[in-house]
Amino acid sequence: MAEPSTETIARIVAGTPVSMLIGGLDTGKTTVALEAVRLALASGKRPVLVDADVGNSTVGPPACVSLKVFRTPSDLDRLDEADDLHFVGTILPSRLVLQQVIATSVMAQKAREMGDVVIIDTTAVASGVAGETLKYHKTELCRPERIIALQRGEEMEPVVGMLRRFLGVEVITAPTDPAILPMSPDARARKRAEGFARALRHPLDRWKVRPTVFAPTLPVGLQLTRLDGVLVGVQSGGGSCLGLGVLSFEDDTLRVMTNVGEGMTGLRLGSMRLDIDSYQLQMLNLREVMFGV
Repeated sequence: MAEPSTETIARIVAGTPVSMLIGGLDTGKTTVALEAVRLALASGKRPVLVDADVGNSTVGPPACVSLKVFRTPSDLDRLDEADDLHFVGTILPSRLVLQQVIATSVMAQKAREMGDVVIIDTTAVASGVAGETLKYHKTELCRPERIIALQRGEEMEPVVGMLRRFLGVEVITAPTDPAILPMSPDARARKRAEGFARALRHPLDRWKVRPTVFAPTLPVGLQLTRLDGVLVGVQSGGGSCLGLGVLSFEDDTLRVMTNVGEGMTGLRLGSMRLDIDSYQLQMLNLREVMFGV
């Protein structure tokens, strides 16, 4: 039997209530997702895209799982404007598996309530222990009717077999579109920096914050200078993420630099430092930052 084409796969996704796209780097997951959005709109449906690729985001900023509702084709021209965010705090999902899985599950449930075609675009971490763990638990919690596995050769067969065997979900495999050109590491870094630049677009307000507003809770006696430059999710009282911020410690005062401070009730600590001028990143271990171990 011939393997389905990209167009065929997009039509399958557009006709499925909830589908999940899995695959490695540059396998065309986002291409399929956006084509499925176009097809769903053309058939009179309201598609919702959950972008769970925290390191190479298309919808919303990096380090978040984002959701976008498409009401008209013109919404495809505003992909960076997310309708909802869930802060994860890293661009490396294999480092924070629990946070990544929970964020995807929460956004998938919200998407079900906001549209009639839900498309979950996942990270490129799709093999090995980390990849299989992510895909297993995302499938377990998001409960897609179909999973589309895009692959070169048979690289996805281990995770495909696991999902079929343990969760009984329908998995359709398809080859990567040969027309898709791989993105270089430098191009990925530039795209990520552009995403942070949009999310932290100037002017940035500098809000004084107390140590009591953080999750996880700061230990007593923590030297607040250790938090300088740490990326945070700005949270609302309803549990939603309003956007991103970066902590600044100067003049013995801790502040958050953000453009979404109105309605802020708390801050979620990320596992990265972000240079607010260059958008260069430094990965962090929060346990080391807070406890020195």
